[in-house]
Amino acid sequence: MFRILPKDQEFFVLFEKAGQNIHDGAAMLKDMLDNFENVKEKQRQIEEIEHKGDTYTHDIIKKLNTTFITPIEREDILALASSLDDVIDLIHGAATRIILYKVTEATPEAKELGFLILKSTRELCRAIGLLSKQMSGIHDHCIEVNSLENEADRVCRDAIAHLFEHEKDPITILKWKEIYETLETATDRCEDAANVLESVAMKNA
Repeated sequence: MFRILPKDQEFFVLFEKAGQNIHDGAAMLKDMLDNFENVKEKQRQIEEIEHKGDTYTHDIIKKLNTTFITPIEREDILALASSLDDVIDLIHGAATRIILYKVTEATPEAKELGFLILKSTRELCRAIGLLSKQMSGIHDHCIEVNSLENEADRVCRDAIAHLFEHEKDPITILKWKEIYETLETATDRCEDAANVLESVAMKNA
């Protein structure tokens, strides 16, 4: 027998789908960086995942506009939807730059940043999954996302320093600096999402 989900569950289901979608995008980006082959096809798949993310964001906002009583505060719903959308946009942006700049091989630093993005999105998925269950467990996952962002910031700084020290071609420096910063910014947006989730958990403690 068909059962309509309660409105609070509908929001949480959409967030879980959006979270899994960015994790799928992060996994594809990591594969693109680690196994540098068929990169155009992998970038195309990431673009499809990004389009799917836009659909989830649209669905969340549409539901927000038609729901009188929401399970969590409206501004938190908007902030979480926006930050998750930003993550997949940046994953897509990094993959697109790799193609646009005709990169022929990923650097160890780019691979490490890709791995940190993947780990961050995995922690976000776990935290989002607790929204409709036990919010008290969200905190630990948010702390881990914050830690991963700090690590990504360090990797990005070291990568750019190494670039300026050892790379002689200014065009190559500009290309990789932008790619590194785009990858690192993806972890910043993961941290933004984690901050929203932690705020929601505290308000509902």
